[in-house]
Amino acid sequence: MTTPHPHQPHRIGRRLFLGGTGAAVGAGLFAAGSVPAGRPAAADPAGAAAPTPRWRPLIHFTPERNWINDPNGLVHLDGEFHQFFQYNPGGSDHADMHWGHSVSTDLVHWEELPVALEPDELGEVYSGGAVVDHHDDSGFFDGGSGLIAFYTSAGDEQVQSLAYSDDNGRSWTMYEGNPVIGNPGIEDFRDPKVVWHAGSEAWVLMLAADDRILFYRSSDLREWEEVSGFGPGHGAHGGVWECPELFELPVDGDDRNTRWVLVVSINPGGPAGGSAAQYFVGDFDGWEFTPHDPPEQTLWADGGSDFYAVQSWSDVPAEDGRRIWTAWMSNWDYAEDVPTDPWRGAMTLPREVGLTETADGIRLTQMPVAEVESARTGNEHWEGELAEGGDGPAFTGTSLDVELEADPGTASVVGLEVLAGEGCRTLVGVDLEAGELFVDRSEHGSVEVTEQFRARHTMPLEHGDGPVRLRVVVDRSTVEAFGGRGQAVITDLVLPDADADVLRPYAEGGTAHVSSLDVHHLE
Repeated sequence: MTTPHPHQPHRIGRRLFLGGTGAAVGAGLFAAGSVPAGRPAAADPAGAAAPTPRWRPLIHFTPERNWINDPNGLVHLDGEFHQFFQYNPGGSDHADMHWGHSVSTDLVHWEELPVALEPDELGEVYSGGAVVDHHDDSGFFDGGSGLIAFYTSAGDEQVQSLAYSDDNGRSWTMYEGNPVIGNPGIEDFRDPKVVWHAGSEAWVLMLAADDRILFYRSSDLREWEEVSGFGPGHGAHGGVWECPELFELPVDGDDRNTRWVLVVSINPGGPAGGSAAQYFVGDFDGWEFTPHDPPEQTLWADGGSDFYAVQSWSDVPAEDGRRIWTAWMSNWDYAEDVPTDPWRGAMTLPREVGLTETADGIRLTQMPVAEVESARTGNEHWEGELAEGGDGPAFTGTSLDVELEADPGTASVVGLEVLAGEGCRTLVGVDLEAGELFVDRSEHGSVEVTEQFRARHTMPLEHGDGPVRLRVVVDRSTVEAFGGRGQAVITDLVLPDADADVLRPYAEGGTAHVSSLDVHHLE
């Protein structure tokens, strides 16, 4: 779920939504702005915003119309990546929460399906997770297998419920025994995430409860026993904790050396203001999480303003070997003020997550999944010298995947000016003196969102003696910057003016040599 408001399922015909291109590309497909059969159109009150197709991303998931926030129930089954999400089927504000539903076979092109979960007598359908019940531990599938979704029912109080599906998520049955976890008297008590813990041979459920995480165990996915809690005295507590996530990863690819990662979204209290996601690295024995870093240490998954409610896909085949996650690309400080129409809200690119050993301890790395490269069409390459005040080469495009490698030489900053036009631009780069990655959207465009929106966001990044490496994916109204090999990441929304389509490399404080600048156009 998400903080400011209370946080559901049914169907229509299959439609393919290519990240918002607005192009119908075959039979049964719909163009941006159309309404799929079976889905009610949102009301169009007098004075409604004009459509803003120039800001709809090409390769980031957005709904065809209306409001979305948290990714929910991310699960892989039979070659499909399911992405459920908080959804208002009747408008572009946060209200009447359902679970929307989309699927993909390549993590780039998403097919938006009918609504999956709808409110019932227990309340709206807030955030949660989903798993494949491979061995029918629940008894719902007559010895077969199926999907089980866990979610928060938000009515007079927040309780935890489940639904199950035996047709790959196309239809759902609400469990008649809901709620499976009642409310113990906690106002903010939500966002169940379930994982299978092989070491102790049990299902583990996590819940966000005020500013801590509660752990439960079960053998049948119906009856749950609370076994431990985590949170007081650890990490950031500037706001309520939400949307827990837990997984095990190898360190630097060594399967003999693994750690568990507990991820918690927090609102407010993030490093860029408002919403953010923090994480803890440690051990988990099936009952209790034990962090390795000092209690006062706060680790942020992303230094930007628009990375929240991050969740990873469960049941990705072992032969794939990746941990893949995505997040809601917005911030509760201004989410309902972002002037996109007829949709409001987007997901980040799916990212592969890893762990690496650093001088400060074991830390997360993130990079876009390899499948993103399938959206590249055409490449422009350049190498040469960049001097402060000099004219670097100019490229055009509003949806680009850019890779930069440079010897910083005497420069103190090496970066990219993106989505630049007359009087507007967004700056992305590495500040070598400060030792940080940055995204500066202070001059992103003429549209005013909130005072907080115009800001420079940073994340620590020590580059050492090697080259500066920077990857930036720009997608009309989104900027995702990956420093080094993904040790630092910043995700920010931007709202560029209509003519803002220029990209340039630049340097400050001296001269840098660009050994490789590749500008990949996206479609």
